[in-house]
Amino acid sequence: MGEDRVKLPRLYAIVDVNGLGRRSSDTSAVVNFARDLAAGGVTLIQYRSKKSDARTMLYHAREIRQKLKSEVTLIMNDRADLCLAADFDGVHVGQDDLSPEGARRVVGPQRIVGVSTHNLEQLARADASPVDYIAFGPIFTTSAKENPDPVVGLEGLRAARAATAKPLVAIGGITRVNVRSVLDAGADSVAVISDLVTSPRQAAEAFLRLMV
Repeated sequence: MGEDRVKLPRLYAIVDVNGLGRRSSDTSAVVNFARDLAAGGVTLIQYRSKKSDARTMLYHAREIRQKLKSEVTLIMNDRADLCLAADFDGVHVGQDDLSPEGARRVVGPQRIVGVSTHNLEQLARADASPVDYIAFGPIFTTSAKENPDPVVGLEGLRAARAATAKPLVAIGGITRVNVRSVLDAGADSVAVISDLVTSPRQAAEAFLRLMV
């Protein structure tokens, strides 16, 4: 897609299947969660499932794609192959996944590639790689990862902002209470998981009101 053409929305919503509790085993519940986010104004959703097998992930992803059509930009976490198979718009990789260069080779030049970084050294490597955006964090303490990286805080986010001109997504522990401070520290977009789980449509609407 090319970094010069990627404009991220303020709210980068993540459907973390494993964080949905009992709903995680119900495909219709996963899809409805994504639909509720879209109904609340979300225009970009990342599908994330760290514990599901590839068949389940692909089924979820295809159902989400079918229900949301082209109204929402869809990003696949980790799996560049499933991004293509589900006709998603892009892939997001972590430090232990396929490299940004490898992901770009798989998905081609037209799809979005993003990468997670957790310190300025990783961010510098990402800045020199063929990614469209860089995620940086955790900004605050997060429960979304079993073994989270050290918290970087708002000062770390400001340093990251100064170190790259690429679109910057803040990740980790971001809620409606602290989102304004994250945007003020230089993030172009905020990735949210946990604070969208309860009443996703209303939560998304509340986030977007706070971002005006």
